[in-house]
Amino acid sequence: MPVNMNDFKKQDSTWCPACGNFGIWTALKKALVKLDLGPDQVCFTMGIGCHGHLHNYMKTYAFEGLHGRSLPLGAAIKMVNKDIPVVAFAGDGDCLGEGGNHFVHTIRANHDMTLVLHDNQTYGLTTGQTAPTSLKGYKSKSTPSGVIETPFNPLTLALSSGATFVARAFSQDLSGLSDILVKAISHKGFALVDIFQPCVTFNKVNTYQWFKERVYKLEETDHDTSDKIAALSKALETEKLPIGVFYEEKRPSYEDELPQLEGEPIVNREAGKRDVDSLMEALR
Repeated sequence: MPVNMNDFKKQDSTWCPACGNFGIWTALKKALVKLDLGPDQVCFTMGIGCHGHLHNYMKTYAFEGLHGRSLPLGAAIKMVNKDIPVVAFAGDGDCLGEGGNHFVHTIRANHDMTLVLHDNQTYGLTTGQTAPTSLKGYKSKSTPSGVIETPFNPLTLALSSGATFVARAFSQDLSGLSDILVKAISHKGFALVDIFQPCVTFNKVNTYQWFKERVYKLEETDHDTSDKIAALSKALETEKLPIGVFYEEKRPSYEDELPQLEGEPIVNREAGKRDVDSLMEALR
């Protein structure tokens, strides 16, 4: 039978009313239906943050790990079962703060997985401290006089690290976000989807209205998604904020180039017995 959105129903959400996560949740289910991927045909990983509760609300394979560690979890799952689509979810603080090193090196390796980055420019779960993406001057419990550091730009960092698919979306644009998620999950290699996801409880600056006044769609321009320099230029825009696919290229994934993964997925292989005496002897 065809997949439908009700197939993923698990339990009701406890996110704050009007949280940007609801848009991501809905668009994700729409994307999986378009891809005809059922609950047992996809695997999610999560870090720590409001986004991490998604595994409670989505009926799929999922693993919520340590803070900032959704990407290494996803990479490990993909290597064990190269045939299953893997989608990692992370918050901007979770991924770019605690998990910044994993972000860069998972991209550099071009693991065949998608990262959905919930970018609300604050630490929502721990009640509104400054995040790595918070704008300069942003006042919070941890920065009452305003942020003095330059904010991280996830897109330019991903592009310069070698990401083969880089996109940005807005959680209120369900149709556009769903289409981008379809493209990202279908992409062979590492795909980043940075999502403007307003935190209605703690971030009173980057609101739905703030984003609506600033975002515009790249698909309505003559942007060339094969031009990395053009993608970097677009990613650096701050007065108006482009959303859509910034860059995509075809390149062998990490899993494609790892000889040990040739043939059927590791998960389907007979474990059997292995003689490790020679290995242990080499380590003496």
